[in-house]
Amino acid sequence: MALTLGIDTGGTYTDAVLFDTDMGVIASAKALTTKHDLTIGVREAIDAVLGGRGAEVALVSISTTLATNAIVEGQGSPAALVLIGHPASDRERPDLKRALASDPLIAVAGGHDALGDARQPFDAQSLSTQAHAVKDRVSAFAISSMFAVRNPAHEIAARDLLHAETGLPVSCAHELSSQLDAPRRALTALLNARLISLIQGLIRAVEGLMGERAISAPVMVVKGDGSLVDAATALRSPVETILSGPAASVVGAQHLARLDDAFVSDIGGTTTDVALVKDGRPQLDPLGARVGGYRTMVRAVAVHTFGLGGDSEVRLNDRGRLTVGPRRAVPLSLLASRYPQVIRTMENQAERGWPGEWDGAFVLRQRALDTDPASLSRPQRRIWDALEDGPVSLEWLYSDQSPTLSLARLLDRGLVIMARLTPSDASHLLGFHHGWERRGAELGAQLWLRWWKITGHDTPETPQDLARLIVDTTVTSSARALLESAMMEEHRTALPGGNAGEALVNSAISEKAGDLLRLQAVLGRTIVAVGAPAATYYPEIARRLSTGVVVPEHAEVCNAVGAVAGGVAQRVDALITAPSEGLYRCHMPEGIADFRDLESAAFHAESEIGQRARRAAEAIGAIDIRLKIERHDEVVRAADGTATFIECRLSAVASGRPALATD
Repeated sequence: MALTLGIDTGGTYTDAVLFDTDMGVIASAKALTTKHDLTIGVREAIDAVLGGRGAEVALVSISTTLATNAIVEGQGSPAALVLIGHPASDRERPDLKRALASDPLIAVAGGHDALGDARQPFDAQSLSTQAHAVKDRVSAFAISSMFAVRNPAHEIAARDLLHAETGLPVSCAHELSSQLDAPRRALTALLNARLISLIQGLIRAVEGLMGERAISAPVMVVKGDGSLVDAATALRSPVETILSGPAASVVGAQHLARLDDAFVSDIGGTTTDVALVKDGRPQLDPLGARVGGYRTMVRAVAVHTFGLGGDSEVRLNDRGRLTVGPRRAVPLSLLASRYPQVIRTMENQAERGWPGEWDGAFVLRQRALDTDPASLSRPQRRIWDALEDGPVSLEWLYSDQSPTLSLARLLDRGLVIMARLTPSDASHLLGFHHGWERRGAELGAQLWLRWWKITGHDTPETPQDLARLIVDTTVTSSARALLESAMMEEHRTALPGGNAGEALVNSAISEKAGDLLRLQAVLGRTIVAVGAPAATYYPEIARRLSTGVVVPEHAEVCNAVGAVAGGVAQRVDALITAPSEGLYRCHMPEGIADFRDLESAAFHAESEIGQRARRAAEAIGAIDIRLKIERHDEVVRAADGTATFIECRLSAVASGRPALATD
């Protein structure tokens, strides 16, 4: 028997479980995630489960949706992207341009070819000059060099230079993926650099609290594939925690529900994450994690992430219909419970004789600045300073020169957040939940409905009717998300789009059946629904999809359970090519090596990657390690039977369980 502590920090809640390796969950708790100071929420959650037993804890494991949410919402710390030897066309790739936004891009000469030979010398002087010009505007650097997976020498040289001359964190693309496609590796490295300070804040908060509570135990973090890594590795490669929360959710849901074939749907505050469990294992995405419209190169659970949760912003779409998400907002009921003065602000707005578009909307700081305050523009600094003492109404903020663009930039960086009407408010208004200030939800719904009525669209009659519509819209959107996930898993295509396609899908999952056309949607697997709002929405969602649903005990802290139920796995890849007749070249993480015959090259590669995988697993605290090596030779055979060697791919996976303090 040993005690382990699981912690999951999501966009809205931080969960904690005290887990006995023999008995299972023995205590659980939830606390609000406090992004401006993560320590507050983490402290409240772990204190509620520890009960003075900190010295008995043998392992602390963390999962988080912070990285996923930051990407879905287009947030993150500023980072400079360094492209070495990339063609100019790569800079115009839409996904890379969108991710980079207004942050600096540094292009320098260098890079290698497909065989690992240098195409031109690395221009260290140019990198040094450009890096010094932008280092005060960014929190980290990301580096991508052409064909670095075939020879990482220029990325390593650039990393060492930036470390020495700026002192800032540096993310290298070749350390995050061994696959070709330089622009996508660059995107992955950029997202990694953007997330470093975010994950640092969480891990440091947990480690600080462990010291205060006499916990002397290893700290692990859940990766996107559900396996565990030590905290130091997570700090170097935080992008690998993309889908950490969903992965922990799948591991935890399978552990709690004991179903080997099911759809796991985790509805949180910011996102709904859907994944398929098959034969007792979560399915991995063979193309890399896809989050927020970006296709990364991170090995992760094949999770379908939707910007839909209890705290999704209620808004009108371009056809004037009510919808929820994808951006998260602070629920007005929560805001009012923390800042009671906002109730009077909304009451004054309600007493006014005319509706305003920004009634019932507030802005507040979400976290501390991650760069020098001088990096903010003058309008951004004016907004930031105005929020020093708490939330400010959007109406008041907009009365002092329209700050739309400046506010948008602060929102995109995750420094500030809006507070508006959400499904959580609707649940409070209808009596499904009672944890926050109902009056805030009531006033927010009243103001929102009053403004909606003047737009000329058909609207509900009362705030309660509006709340029921919000809940129904959330149910319908959630059912559609499950159908979308099933379609992608089975047919690798999306649901039909356009007005006709949307009408057909909605007719199958909406509450009211049509008079002339009635369709039925049948989901072919049971739903395991987890997350704090799961019990509110998923019985009705399952009914509309003609399937069963399980909301297991401890569903509300499922991610924290998954954080302590996973194991350790480290993978190292190698590639063997044939640059010329009689020459076989091994491309490995540390560089290249040449051999005169394939079997000698393969023996060397297997030995090297096996040792590296085992050392990597041991370094992050794994014991009882098992090593598995796979080899795949690609050979083309001609009509006359002669064979031509193309390449050989090898992988080594070292897996085990995390070492406990008692080990």
